[in-house]
This record gives sequence, C-alpha cells and structure tokens, in this order.
Amino acid sequence: MRVPSTVSVTENLNAPVGVAAVDYLRAVFGDSILYEQVTCDAIPTLWFAREDIQRALTLVREQPFAGKRFEMLLDLTAIDERVRVNRTGQPASEFTVVYHLMSFSGNGDLRLKVPLFDNDLHLPTATVLWPNANWYEREVWDMFGIRFDGHPNLYRLVLPPTWEGHALRKEHPARATEMDPFTLDDAQTDIQQEALKFKPEEWGMKRASEDSEFMFLNLGPNHPSVHGAFRIAVQLDGEILVDAVPDIGYHHRGAEKMGERQSWHTFIPYTDRIDYLGGVMNNLPYVMAVEKMAGIEVPERVKVIRVMLSEMFRICSHLLFYGTFAQDVGQLSPIFYMFVERERIFNIIESICGARMHPGWFRIGGVAQDLPQGWEQRVRELLDFMPARLDEYDSMVLNNGILKRRTQGVGAYTTQDAFDWGVTGAGLRATGYEWDMRKQRPYSGYENFEFDVPIAANGDCYDRCAVRVEEMRQSLRIIKQCVDNMPSGDYKSSHPLTTPPRKEKTMQDIETLINHFLSVSWGPVIPPNEVSMSIEATKGINSYYLISDGNTTSYRTRIRTPSFAHLQMIPTISRGFMVSDLIAIIASIDFVMADVDR
Repeated sequence: MRVPSTVSVTENLNAPVGVAAVDYLRAVFGDSILYEQVTCDAIPTLWFAREDIQRALTLVREQPFAGKRFEMLLDLTAIDERVRVNRTGQPASEFTVVYHLMSFSGNGDLRLKVPLFDNDLHLPTATVLWPNANWYEREVWDMFGIRFDGHPNLYRLVLPPTWEGHALRKEHPARATEMDPFTLDDAQTDIQQEALKFKPEEWGMKRASEDSEFMFLNLGPNHPSVHGAFRIAVQLDGEILVDAVPDIGYHHRGAEKMGERQSWHTFIPYTDRIDYLGGVMNNLPYVMAVEKMAGIEVPERVKVIRVMLSEMFRICSHLLFYGTFAQDVGQLSPIFYMFVERERIFNIIESICGARMHPGWFRIGGVAQDLPQGWEQRVRELLDFMPARLDEYDSMVLNNGILKRRTQGVGAYTTQDAFDWGVTGAGLRATGYEWDMRKQRPYSGYENFEFDVPIAANGDCYDRCAVRVEEMRQSLRIIKQCVDNMPSGDYKSSHPLTTPPRKEKTMQDIETLINHFLSVSWGPVIPPNEVSMSIEATKGINSYYLISDGNTTSYRTRIRTPSFAHLQMIPTISRGFMVSDLIAIIASIDFVMADVDR
C-alpha cells in the first residue's frame, strides 16, 4: 500500500473522451442542443430534443473520439420533474429521460437528457443500438408511463400486470398507510389469476415449428436453482432450449421510492438490502454520492476501514457463489466447507460492526464507530487460514473433471456481447477484458493498494467462476495492506453535514448536541445538485444517481445494479443448450434477486 497522495487521481477523469464527445456533438447539432448542464460529478451532461436523441446516441456509440467510443448504455432512467424546485437553467420539462453512457476504451462517461411533457410522453427506442435498453425502457414505462416508439415488447417489468398507475411518479403513494387497506375478494382473485396465465405469444414465443410442437416449462419462481424468487419461461424442442425468457419483479420492494421518502441518513440501512450478500459495500456508492454533493472529505482512516470491510464482504459473497455454483452442477460437498469459512469472516465483521450480513455501518462522512480493540488480531487470523482453504477448494471444484465438462464452452459470450448487454464485473473480465473500477477509476483510496485484476479468455461458465475465485485472493492482498498500513485519525469527518456527528462531542456544548439530534432525526440538508457514483461491487458496477432539491430527502434516487443487466442476457447465451446447461449458466451469472428487482 502506497502513501496517500494529496492529488486526487479521479480529477478530470471524464475530460478526454467526454469533452471530445461534447465538442463533436456541438459541431453536429449546434444550437439544437437544448442545454449543457454542469453537475458536481463532472460528467458531461447534454439535453437534446426528442427528435434528436436517437441520432445523438448513434453518433456517440459509432463515432470514435480519438479512437474511443461509448460502448455501453450503462443505465437508462427517468425523473418526474413536476414538483422539483431547483432547476435553474434546465429546459422546461415535466418528465426527463436520462441516458448514462460509458466509454471503456476512453474511461469516461456521458449523460444525455430528453425533456418530455405529461401529455406527450414518448420517444424513440434505443434497443436498435443497445439490446440491453429493452429492460431499461420497460422499467421506465412501468414506473413513469413513458412510451418508447419501436420497442419490441413494451409491457410491465417489475410490477404486476394488473397494477394501477406508475409507482415512481410523485403522486403515487410511498407508504401503505397512504393507501386504502388491501382487499382481495373472489372477483378480484379471478382477475389476478387470469392475468397470470402464461400465453407464449405475449412472451414472443411460437407454440410450434413446422415439424414439431414446443413444450413450455416454468423454471421458478420458487426453485432452489434459480437463486431466489425468479422465473424463467423455458421453450423446449425435445430437450433443446429454443428460448428461455426471464420473468422478474417477484422481489420488488420499491427501494428507489423508499430512497425518495427517507432522509439522507435513514436510507443507509435500506442500501444493505439491495445486494444483500454485499453488506456494507452497498452503503459505499450511496454515502460517497451524498458526500460528493455535500462537499465532505472523509479522513484517510475512514477510506481504509471502508476498503477493508468491503473486501471482506466481497470474499463472503464469492464464497457463497463458489459453493452454490458447484452445487448447481451436482457437487454437494463444497458448499458446506465454504459456509464454514464464510461464518468465520462474518464473526470478524460482527465484532467490528455489531452485525453480520446487514450492518448498515457506513455513515455520511465516515463510519459508525472506530475499530474495536483487538480487531487487528482477528483479521490477521483470517489472512493466515484463508489462502490454504482456497487452494483446497480449487482441488475440489475448479480442478474437478466433471465440473469442467459441465461448464467449459457453456454460456459463452464475447467482450462485444458484454458491452451490448451491459455486463460488468467478473462477467466482463471473463471475456478477457481487463476492467475494474477499483483500478480504472479508483475510489476510497484504492489507488494506494497493490492488487491484480484477474481475467480469463473464453467468457464461459467456467471462466466466470475462475475469475471470482482469483478475486478472493486479491481481496486478501488488499485486506493485508489495510491491516499493515491502517492510518491513525478520526473515524468520521468534522464537516457540519456529516451524519450523525461524533457522539462523544455532544457532551461538550449544547450546539453540538442539538446538531446531533437534528442530524439523526431529520438528516442533513444537502445542497441542490445531482451526482452519479459507481463502485466495483461483488457482481459488477453498482451506482447511485442522486438528485437533491435542497432538502432533507433525495428528490430522485436511482440505483443501477449489475444483476439487472446480467439476467437480461440469459436468452442469448442459453439457446441451443439443454435445461441442465441453463442451470449452470444461471449459477455462473452470480446474481441476487434483490439486486435485480430492488
């Protein structure tokens, strides 16, 4: 681990490719660009009219800027602007559609926006450019009622087909207490049951080919091999998969809606439940986004503590993946061994955070409390016993001939496929493309750590597993550097918007006590701005796009999760295989349904 530099390596991160793209779009569109918005995350942000947006998206995807392109549609969402107060300079808009584009070759981002009005909510689809736009546009229709012209199958995605209204509109209730008590009489039950009937045509499937009838099979939504409340409608010709269409939403809890009703501080525990295997790592992009808007600089000790706990949770998550991956292809023993090691790590996490899977331990401006006495010894014990365990697991799983035959060459895709479908994390690195947010865009002091980014070559089920296994070894390297170089200092910033302020200072003067009370009960008032903050989470890129309207709550909370994008790719990489291969493919993706549905 290197001594922290006084210069942030993330400064001007988006300048080269982002500025080049903006200059090019200015030259092409001229005065047709409605507005150039400045945000505190320094991502270039341009507003386009509806009739220009598809051309603008095409240009930044296809036109190289000094050899760099925006290969991926990282996210697509919308904002209900109707009750927003602080929009100085922005074009008139009642609903805004937001495209977040990412350039891997140029290591930069670009944000494009389109203003719309409630009586004319439609714009062209982006599915002709990026296939992963399919689900994102369906979600925007589901939550906001915005139509995408030319979309192949625009219907509800995460809410039931009988749902009334669009849940992320500001007039839609945010709490059950704001709605009438739930009832379900016989007539309503019949309506619900009829809506749930499976009709292949509505899923884009045919009932028969020229020479045979297809069989349709429901895999899930309650089945151990689908790793949660997740359904796949499988179309079979004999034993061969003709199609496998995912059906999500069974785990939807309205996390983004809750993010817009809770205070900035009280939403932190909700973030733990997104990727519920990632623990405090889920807190990190959220608190960093709020800190960016508030102008909070956290102490170096906080950065290292956050990194150490995040990497512990990365190992815990990967251990669960490793065991269930082996189990899904027929090897039962490894998961029992791996759960033992996972419990050991959870014991260490509990001794530091006071809780295991969902500590909710990171805070705006720091962490909940300082490291307890004796923490170093327990972490060093982890560093001593874990490497030999990983070697033993490799001999049991990765070197097992049967597992290799079940997973090598199955569910493979290329780097370009990954870009098209929004695949990040180990799924992208397994195709041979070396990209890790901790290296390419270091945050929380990751630039000071020495570690390697594991990659593979074939992009198949086996390689996705092998990459994650090596990532655990690299996480151990990072944790060791945290232990060996833990800085001294405060565990929380002294900034007035830090939530909550350090409790030990509340007994010194009444002003601090009042500030502590207000920060805990109401939370801080964050200045009007918007920001997107991304991290390399356990399953890929996880980002929070937050908009503050100068209040104690978020005006818009957008959670971009990796699992949402990854599941959309299942049909493409499953066709032509058998059902048993589909189980291996599902296992290799490493998803969590709470991460998908939010």
